[in-house]
Amino acid sequence: MLLLAKVALGLGATLAVTTAYVFHEGVIRVDVDESRAGGSHVHFWVPATAVSAGMRVARLAPQHPLEQAAEHAKPYLPVFRAVAKELQRYPNAEFIDVTDEEQHVHIATVNGKLRIDVLGDGETVHVQVPVETLMDVADRLDDASRSARAEEWHARHVKHAFASE
Repeated sequence: MLLLAKVALGLGATLAVTTAYVFHEGVIRVDVDESRAGGSHVHFWVPATAVSAGMRVARLAPQHPLEQAAEHAKPYLPVFRAVAKELQRYPNAEFIDVTDEEQHVHIATVNGKLRIDVLGDGETVHVQVPVETLMDVADRLDDASRSARAEEWHARHVKHAFASE
């Protein structure tokens, strides 16, 4: 009986530590509601750690989707990284609050999370992403971009080396 209690305690502690690690960066939250008849209602929450882990796993895919995404995002990566870095300096700040006859758009950081709220005619969109996750995404895209350039250079030069022999 004592052995069973020790096993249960060990599993419980492992579960608690794993849960704390998975949620340590926070949660990415997306809520989309359409008020019209037959409108969509999408609500999902994802641990922010899953994004970084998913991007690391995507690097292993044979089609190299992360390298392709990094190539498309390369012109914008310096700006993205600078914005993400600056957002960390402002954990609670309001950036945009615009209201007109049809929509209300609010963009702010709240407790270290970038929050985008759009209220419009018949639809509501709320997106919340931890700023730390934005830095992780920038780092993963930057790494993938460098890796793609290194592989391209290697393939080009090795091919020429063998062609000249």
